[in-house]
Amino acid sequence: MTDAFSKCRLPREAEALLASSLYPFYLPVEGRPGDGEVTVGGRRVLMAGSNDYLALSDDPRVKAAGAEAVHRLGAGNSGSRVLNGTLALHERLEGELAEFLGHEAAMVVSTGYQASLTLCPLFGPDDVLLADQYVHASLLDAARLGQARLRRYRHNDMTHLARLLEVADPGQGAIVLTEGMFSVGGDLCDLPGIAKLAAVHDARVVIDSAHDAGLLGAGGRGAGEHHGLQSAVDVQTITFSKCFGTLGGAVTGPRHVIDYLRHSARAALFSASLPAACTAAALTSLGIVRTEPERRQRVLAAAEHLRSGLVALGFAIPSGGTPTVSLVVGDNELCCRFWSGLLDEGILANAMLPPSVPGGKAQIRVSITAAHTEAQVDRLLSAIATVTGRVGPIACQE
Repeated sequence: MTDAFSKCRLPREAEALLASSLYPFYLPVEGRPGDGEVTVGGRRVLMAGSNDYLALSDDPRVKAAGAEAVHRLGAGNSGSRVLNGTLALHERLEGELAEFLGHEAAMVVSTGYQASLTLCPLFGPDDVLLADQYVHASLLDAARLGQARLRRYRHNDMTHLARLLEVADPGQGAIVLTEGMFSVGGDLCDLPGIAKLAAVHDARVVIDSAHDAGLLGAGGRGAGEHHGLQSAVDVQTITFSKCFGTLGGAVTGPRHVIDYLRHSARAALFSASLPAACTAAALTSLGIVRTEPERRQRVLAAAEHLRSGLVALGFAIPSGGTPTVSLVVGDNELCCRFWSGLLDEGILANAMLPPSVPGGKAQIRVSITAAHTEAQVDRLLSAIATVTGRVGPIACQE
């Protein structure tokens, strides 16, 4: 018989990259010597790739809450939520999250990816699922594991979405699936357009707020609140690994929907529950999000400084004002050279290559957090200018 492992070969281009000094992945971080900085390869560099937007992963209160929970409840729960792995802490976090986001109920799971997979039972055989072209891989996996007919609409193209809704079988249920803040480009979904179409066609709206919950809106509730349309969001998923500075995730929505998922979502039913340390850390972070809006204000001000600085350097920056910006390089090797050049300048950014982005759209993603000072943002801009001059001009995200 053919060796089943014979397929386990990287493409030739990837093999060459892996063997080169330009390989941009799995770089181990050795420490955190200062705010907004990490140590890699024994060097102190500026972290410009983290999604820890509110800089809560290193907040003393968050770390203390996690440590106390470990001492009191152990390092793990060794069981699924449905059997023996539910903690009182989980239920407290669920109650506070539901109240915070304006939903009836919430279910806490162990990762943000898992929160997406928990949606699978919502995508039934009598449904059509209309997903933005740029939704996260975890949401696509949930769509493929579900049984709904999947249709993709062009990114934020409401004309295309309207056409897909118009030709959908009226006897089927319709669900529109989008991210609130898109993870690669940092742009926002057109929630006003989606909500209007959903109302006309009796469709449900599901938003993944992995990157925007905690960051956007007057109270930090995400893209829905930012647009003044939080009530138009039927189901909202979040992760704790961005603004909340720890690990875990949750899905929130109407009580009967969450109860249904508790008893039918295999991703949650057959997985060990979120450890106490992460749960306590997320609870503490949620309290900080609710009571310290200045953190959001600080990172969004820094984001504006970054974006205006990139415009001054000649980049055509799209509107949005979020802390994440992607610079489209195009060619994979050139993108890795740009990434390596930034690292030489003391900047750790993200190289986004296919399949994370479409073919021919390799890009450098930079993110800033509330920990970054104005001087550090200027340092990032200076490094981008230097490397652009060395590697050659590139375009910003289209």
